[in-house]
Amino acid sequence: MALQIVLSPDERLREECEPIDQIDDDIKKLAQQMAKTMYKYEGCGIAAPQVGVLKQLIVIDCDWGDTGKKNPIFLINPEIVEKSDDIITECEGCLSIPGVSFEIERSRHVVVHARDLEGRLMQYDAKDGLFCRCLQHEIDHLHGITMFERLKPQDRLSAVRAYHEALDNGAMPGDTEV
Repeated sequence: MALQIVLSPDERLREECEPIDQIDDDIKKLAQQMAKTMYKYEGCGIAAPQVGVLKQLIVIDCDWGDTGKKNPIFLINPEIVEKSDDIITECEGCLSIPGVSFEIERSRHVVVHARDLEGRLMQYDAKDGLFCRCLQHEIDHLHGITMFERLKPQDRLSAVRAYHEALDNGAMPGDTEV
């Protein structure tokens, strides 16, 4: 069953999420529901607060749109343990901020530690590309940071205005342009 996407400015998107202490059946079920939700809205990543759950869980699948094969990666308590000072700016969208996309600065390279659904410690080393950007975007969600906070202050007001206009025009999760 797909879950409902929480839309900005919902306060849950600004909350710090709790670490997951035990990977039980409820967490595994939530992870599968999040994956179904991400695919339903044609996203490449989703974080638990985007479905109203303040837990440190994200799902990422950056290849399925190109290949049609679904191969979600589940990350529990993900943490960026290393990131480059080299910054790259690219366009991003967000399921919780539909109808718009913005140029966002991100590190070109990150190393992320996380647990998988079996509790194994995993390391992801991502450089350039969508996976690197998606890791940073979704981990931001776990710390109450949305795309708006990543914008330069002078760009934030016009971005919020564009977002509200997109909502007024009927933007729904999965829409990156209206």
